Amino acid sequence: MDPASIIGIGLAFAAIVGSTIMEGGDIMAIFLPAPMILVFLGTIGASVGGTMMKDAINLPRSLIKAMTAKPVVATDDVEVIVKLAEKARRDGLLALEGEIANVENPFLKRALEMAIDGTDPDEVADILGAEVDAKRAADAAEAKIFSDMGGYAPTIGIIGTVLGLVHVLGSLSDPSSLGEKIAGAFVATLWGVMTANCLFFPIGNRLKRLSAVECEQMELSLEGVLAIQAGSNPRMIAQKLQSMLPKGEAPAKKAA
Repeated sequence: MDPASIIGIGLAFAAIVGSTIMEGGDIMAIFLPAPMILVFLGTIGASVGGTMMKDAINLPRSLIKAMTAKPVVATDDVEVIVKLAEKARRDGLLALEGEIANVENPFLKRALEMAIDGTDPDEVADILGAEVDAKRAADAAEAKIFSDMGGYAPTIGIIGTVLGLVHVLGSLSDPSSLGEKIAGAFVATLWGVMTANCLFFPIGNRLKRLSAVECEQMELSLEGVLAIQAGSNPRMIAQKLQSMLPKGEAPAKKAA
């Protein structure tokens, strides 16, 4: 598990709580049930209203994925593909059939199976390329709902503040309670802005980043299998795949 999201979101909320305490404020004053319910339920409701039910049902799973997903390591696949290329170059493409069971990446495994079965390279590229595109679209829908929540939350918070001020104006006959009620009215805006920038937008961005890394790995695997199928030199395959890796992830070249 990559703890970046948990650490980052936790740090953001810790900074807010810490600054409140340092300024002498009562941290429990912002934990008011009414504005919290309005912001969270109102934001979720508005976001669900702008999407499809299947996306809404996947919301808890997407949240868990954002917090607990382990980013893929593409360099591992490069090593596997190069070893398979060496074997195919030496013993032929059909010799890889016994190696498929040892491949952990399911996308790479499907690509190898199609190549070994004699599927035309263009068809392999079309079929698996479409699978990458479909995954990218599905992941974008997952991230979009959290980005939408980040956009709706501040506005929902303002609605809560307006409702609170309406209540304040109805209580002008009791000046002693106005300060507390005005402060409570602005808690909704606080929760709206805070959840948008410290929770919803970070989760949406995390899902986008995970999707980008996973799709890049799939494209790398596809290029590797197509190169094996074309009978390319294993050293050239290694160089090509390493050039596709993000800067800093490519293995260091050994000194001669």
